[in-house]
Amino acid sequence: MADILTLVFRKFMSQPGLKKSSAADPPPPTDCGSTLLVGDHSISRSVMLLAAVTAASDLGVRVMFFTQTPIQSLPVSLQTCVPSLNPESLKKIKFSYPRTVEELLQQVASLHESMSPLPPSLIVVDRLETFLCAPGRHPGEQSCAAHLSALLCDTAAFFTEVLQQQSSSSAPCRVLVSFQSDSGPVGGLSSATDPVLDVLDRYFQVRCSLDQDRGYDAAAAGLQELWHVYLSGTGVTDDKDCEDRLGVAQEWQLSVFPSGLLEFRPV
Repeated sequence: MADILTLVFRKFMSQPGLKKSSAADPPPPTDCGSTLLVGDHSISRSVMLLAAVTAASDLGVRVMFFTQTPIQSLPVSLQTCVPSLNPESLKKIKFSYPRTVEELLQQVASLHESMSPLPPSLIVVDRLETFLCAPGRHPGEQSCAAHLSALLCDTAAFFTEVLQQQSSSSAPCRVLVSFQSDSGPVGGLSSATDPVLDVLDRYFQVRCSLDQDRGYDAAAAGLQELWHVYLSGTGVTDDKDCEDRLGVAQEWQLSVFPSGLLEFRPV
């Protein structure tokens, strides 16, 4: 999944002189199929939607997007970043709105029943904490998080086999989940203090952490917000030397302009 995120970062990259990915230059398939996006839900949802739209439009793959909050229209930031979206590509994204974690588990478990003509190549779960920490639930978020994470990873592995058997260029199937931790900023390589986050890190090969820069740099640059984006985990590789750079964190900056424009810059 880190390959699709990297495609998103490069597609909306602000630094001149660097190669931007396009539909003709998709990331090579990898076995790193699970990514946990950790950060404030306001910016993480924009990144999740960018990933879903990029996967559907640039890679031409089917996307399954689970969220509790109905999406009536694309955010202004996404409309600004992708002004010429093909309506046909958006049809490749299917949105589902389970209300509880039990409904989410049931819907993920039954995905194989509706995978004609091809299963999804990207499964997205938006704001996992809203499912795990719903009002009235008894303490049990850790075991529930483990159960759901295992089901997502197993489902993606099954779909990857199906896609590969059909000689589909859509393989592998990836998983992207967002989670807002109660423990505050958890970017870079700092250790997590959230017990649920500890559980999730065992299942997801890549963590993408979004930490807001609340200094003066954003205002000085005329930005609405400035974010630091960290990629870390066993699924992160460096394009120049994939074998020797496993587990190395990668850092980007995400600039949010008053107009809603999102731009990424490698650090």
